[in-house]
Amino acid sequence: MPNLLIEKKKNKLNYKIIAGVDEAGRGPWAGPVYSAAVILNHNNIPEEINDSKKLSEKKRNIIYLEIISNHIYGVGIADVDEIDKLNILGATLLSMERAVNNLSINPDFVLIDGNHKPKIEIDSESIIKGDSKSLSIAAASIIAKVERDKFMRQLDAQYPAYNWKKNKGYGTKDHQNALKMHGVTRYHRKSFSPVRKILSLQG
Repeated sequence: MPNLLIEKKKNKLNYKIIAGVDEAGRGPWAGPVYSAAVILNHNNIPEEINDSKKLSEKKRNIIYLEIISNHIYGVGIADVDEIDKLNILGATLLSMERAVNNLSINPDFVLIDGNHKPKIEIDSESIIKGDSKSLSIAAASIIAKVERDKFMRQLDAQYPAYNWKKNKGYGTKDHQNALKMHGVTRYHRKSFSPVRKILSLQG
């Protein structure tokens, strides 16, 4: 389970305000990539914060509401055009940069999930599997996941054939079948090989 050990070590190095950053949506074939940055109030930590992938949707939504009500957060998005232009890693780092910039106060240090760092003018550290180690990163993973899922449900209302409310843009069987039957939408990542293949067949 994630904890505050990493944050407290940074506090001892005189970094007082620590933000955690994580993303959601690197793997899907459709939709933007979302990132979140969270500065936790250590006096009011929600119980059961964990890597968003290890939480049920119901539990994730409950903790999400607690975080946005009592803690500081920022959300950053990179859209499909940016994903296709920059590649998914570049777009993810851009969304992380935007999330940090959208915080209402500037952190002294940023903990980032993964092994790459966005371009930010703040001391930072990337941590592999950070969402299972740092509560701040785990909180960010919850915000990013819930915000992105919310957006994909909104898109589903416009494009119901692709079942994005359920698959969130991932390459599930129903999504693959819908692509073959209905073609590629403006929200599909055309640089992703399965989508590119459909485009070439329909070309």
